[in-house]
Amino acid sequence: MIGFDAVKHLVLCRIERRPPRLDLKIYPYLPQATVTTTSPSAYLSLLAGGASS
Repeated sequence: MIGFDAVKHLVLCRIERRPPRLDLKIYPYLPQATVTTTSPSAYLSLLAGGASS
């Protein structure tokens, strides 16, 4: 369940037009996300796959 403070924070960030900063340390049961930079060549393979259909 989402807490009141998290919703309040998201609403205020939306009003103030700034990115939200949520502390995931209070949600230890969530899986750790690993985000990497996408290579432009990855998009070329998507375009090549779409041309064949």
